[in-house]
Amino acid sequence: MKVLVINAGSSSLKYQLMDPSTQEVLAKGLCERIGIDGRLTHKVPATNGKYEFEIPMPTHAEAIQAVLDALTNAEHGVIKSMSEIDAVGHRVVHGGEKFASSVLIDDSVMAAIEECIPLAPLHNPANITGIRACQKVMPGVPMVAVFDTAFHQTMPARAFIYAIHYEYYEENHVRRYGFHGTSHLYVSRRAAAILGRPIEELKIVTCHLGNGSSVCAIDGGKSIETSMGFTPLDGLPMGTRCGSIDVSIIEYLMDTHHLTIEEVMNILNKKSGVLGVSGVSSDFRDIEAAAAEGNQRAQLALDMFCYKTTKRIASASAAMGGIDAVVFTAGVGENSPELREQIVSSLGFMGIKIDPEKNNIKGEERDISAADATVHTLLIPTNEELVIAQDTAAIVGK
Repeated sequence: MKVLVINAGSSSLKYQLMDPSTQEVLAKGLCERIGIDGRLTHKVPATNGKYEFEIPMPTHAEAIQAVLDALTNAEHGVIKSMSEIDAVGHRVVHGGEKFASSVLIDDSVMAAIEECIPLAPLHNPANITGIRACQKVMPGVPMVAVFDTAFHQTMPARAFIYAIHYEYYEENHVRRYGFHGTSHLYVSRRAAAILGRPIEELKIVTCHLGNGSSVCAIDGGKSIETSMGFTPLDGLPMGTRCGSIDVSIIEYLMDTHHLTIEEVMNILNKKSGVLGVSGVSSDFRDIEAAAAEGNQRAQLALDMFCYKTTKRIASASAAMGGIDAVVFTAGVGENSPELREQIVSSLGFMGIKIDPEKNNIKGEERDISAADATVHTLLIPTNEELVIAQDTAAIVGK
């Protein structure tokens, strides 16, 4: 079976065509500047081919068509016709409480995704646009929605309820949802495989660290606690997001700087995090470079991020009553040996220690634990697209 995986953003669209049974990626790429002009980068792993095109993409429909044209192109395509695509798997950020697993998309599912737009106003509209664009140019091809929030639906009420009027939960569904679910699911399964133990026996803390970051406590293969909340703004400080703060700060900033609630939320979502503290960049690589040159605010941003990640690992372990492994993944987690080392440096009391030599690596699956560690520390590159493709194949196969 060949599955096309689509991850649609507001002005971009990532894709992969893969065989979920063999995990082979036939082609992958990125459409950028949708609604502006349009650029397609198409890669064929088998030949190391990379192709770039300037293609008008006024909407996502033209972007999807450009992807299909690239996949079927006589020179750089990997399939002869669109009929070889058996199904499409779509990443959808927010499924609310309606979806605890991936589902075949029909009119009722689309309506439910639309109902969740107020919970993810920046993400769900783009996801819906991507689905509709595919339906338009690929009529009759089965499509599956894979939700970022679904994996966290196993959290107990004590973990997801906020201490506000209970009616806000009952009537408005205000609760902790959590995100990055497909990533946390994938790396926890890989961790169990690496350790050669059933996941049902393991207590794992997964750290998805990048421009968006979250920590998850996974007990017996199920999410029981995660750092992101009602929206992806909660939890760790991130590239541009503030993470957990005293909510009274919002009112204070509005009063002292004469800002609207929209302006404050824009600041907290797009101008805060390590960007706001460092004043340098939202890219951790830029911040690490600036810190190495003596920029004190850049160093403070890194220290703050590591400190708060360390605390989240410890609290996630406490939520499970123990820990067998901690996993680092995503852009920062996979590619910054220095930050991984700083994060775990004060967790020796929990049995978490890493070997500096083993840790001196980027983007490769490896156990980086020290010889005398009693808790495994693993580096596992995430593969959300594979989870989406496998879920899609399983559902369509039924």
